[in-house]
Amino acid sequence: MKTIGEQAMLYDFYGELLTPRQRQIYESVVFDDMSLGEIAGEEGISRQGVYDLVKRCDRILGEYEQKLKLVEKFRQTKEMVGQIRGLAEEAKAKSDLGLMDEIGRIAGDIIKL
Repeated sequence: MKTIGEQAMLYDFYGELLTPRQRQIYESVVFDDMSLGEIAGEEGISRQGVYDLVKRCDRILGEYEQKLKLVEKFRQTKEMVGQIRGLAEEAKAKSDLGLMDEIGRIAGDIIKL
């Protein structure tokens, strides 16, 4: 199984593409930190059924990411914005036009994503 952070990120981007039942159970595991037994009792299914559904959701969300790469692009954009922020601070302090060119280049890369 993926880490909770990875599951949450994938769910944030692709969760709406799951069925309502899949979303409900997946949210219970990932966000509400409920055990498989607790969910099984509430849903009237076996622990194995809950486990299988969560694994299936992980696979589905992972497949969406493989095809669409939205999480990857988000992470790249976030990293580039951090670079821009750092360069902007440095350029401001030094009045360095070369750094401003670098900021422009990175901003252009973000637009291309």
